[in-house]
Amino acid sequence: MMTNDESWDKRLGVRTSGRDASNADTYNYPYEPTDYCVLERVAESGLIRKKDRLIDYGCGKGRVSFFLSSQIGCRCVGVEFDERIFNRAMNNRKEGRHMGRTEFLLMKAQDFEVPSEVTGCFFFNPFSVEILSQVVRRIVDSWNENPRVIRLFFYYPSDEYVSFLMTHDQISFYDEIDCQDMFKDRDPRNRVMVFELA
Repeated sequence: MMTNDESWDKRLGVRTSGRDASNADTYNYPYEPTDYCVLERVAESGLIRKKDRLIDYGCGKGRVSFFLSSQIGCRCVGVEFDERIFNRAMNNRKEGRHMGRTEFLLMKAQDFEVPSEVTGCFFFNPFSVEILSQVVRRIVDSWNENPRVIRLFFYYPSDEYVSFLMTHDQISFYDEIDCQDMFKDRDPRNRVMVFELA
């Protein structure tokens, strides 16, 4: 019997499963795709809408972008530093269904200048809090140039991430999407914490 993740990959015409730590180091963490059941809950939350433009930091093979763009209709940009994994995202984009609302960029997250139309950012612990602070600085710069609501979605956030976000002057906690019930271990980190610049 097919798992939920395999079923969604098949429906979308992509291959996004499998953890990859080949280029992981102290600052850049292994690729591990967000479970589709978590993305379903994010899509059902109503916190991302069709008009939104979302950045997926450490996008890996593109699962978040493919799912949210196909289910919500929003535009998604995946940012990935690992060229080999980035090429898998590009292959998925070429082979997948309904991929016109996705794009992928090969670059370091901290070098990415956040476009003025971005309204959301997704993170699944892609890198260290040192890199996160640089990325958030870029997001805040974009917000300062064009004030608007920007929501930051953090799945399975580390204590370091939460501590950094809770003490940042321009970011406030907005909501939480509980995902504990979908996993056997009922780990309290199985949640999506939502922060906001507004």
